[in-house]
Amino acid sequence: MSKMPNADKAAGDRFRIDACEVGYQISEGESPVLFYQQQSKSADGKWPRANYVHPLYDLDGRVITEDFPADHGHHRGIFWAWHQVIIGDKQIGDSWECKRFVWDVKSVERAVENDSAGLNVEVFWLSPDWTDDDQGPKPFVKEQTSIRVHRATPTQRMIDFTIRIQALEPNLKLGGSNDAKGYGGFAPRIRLNPTMKFSSENGDVEPATTAVAAGRWLDISGDFRELRPLNPLNTAEPAKPSGVTILSHPSIPGFPRPWILRRACSMQNPVFPGREPVDVLVDKPLILKYRLVLHRGEVSVQTINQWQDEVV
Repeated sequence: MSKMPNADKAAGDRFRIDACEVGYQISEGESPVLFYQQQSKSADGKWPRANYVHPLYDLDGRVITEDFPADHGHHRGIFWAWHQVIIGDKQIGDSWECKRFVWDVKSVERAVENDSAGLNVEVFWLSPDWTDDDQGPKPFVKEQTSIRVHRATPTQRMIDFTIRIQALEPNLKLGGSNDAKGYGGFAPRIRLNPTMKFSSENGDVEPATTAVAAGRWLDISGDFRELRPLNPLNTAEPAKPSGVTILSHPSIPGFPRPWILRRACSMQNPVFPGREPVDVLVDKPLILKYRLVLHRGEVSVQTINQWQDEVV
């Protein structure tokens, strides 16, 4: 992504966060890492969405996420969303498919240090299906999410997501798709190709129609070298095959969660909570923590197990 004009900067020795009218880009040195979409975005009015990450770049500056893909126009970069958003017995929009749902990003706080940079965002969920006495949209959830980018090594970069969801109305529930798949929650939409290999601590994983029990983490590795870097790292070393590891925090209810995985035309999803909705409380937030590790080449099970043990 090219440098944005008239951008505000929160400067550090290594990291930079540039703000523009639609969101925030985190960079390390001259290399872009990710862009957070604050303002609502749509494709000719379809699938309006905000509060997600796209693009996400690998260590060689290649965009490895997709937004508005032809097969599922509602998929977007790195996102977290649910089909079933219920108050009492009333369905309130559909945040997964971006139907009758609004993410009102009230504030974005930037934090830049030598070894990491991050965003702390406060978002209110609204829908025309939940209104106040004047028939205006009434917030029913307060979301507080932090995205923290860690300093890259020559072979890896870690990015942490902490998502706090607190009900503003009693009797609120969240659930995944109301079918045997049950998909919902944290969902990276990675650009896939036939070289991609899915693996877990138990070995290679074969995606299936319904959720699979892959274990605590999932690694997707392959050859992104056909993707042209938009802003490559200043290095003489040739680009290598790379991958993304998805780690879930052990505090997530039901850990380890099942996985919805696809070899093409899909996001990848550590399912939470599944088909059966769970309560979201007014006095205590639901907290979901995930870590992405961008890496060069294939990584051993032992190394990823160590990454998993270090998730905080």
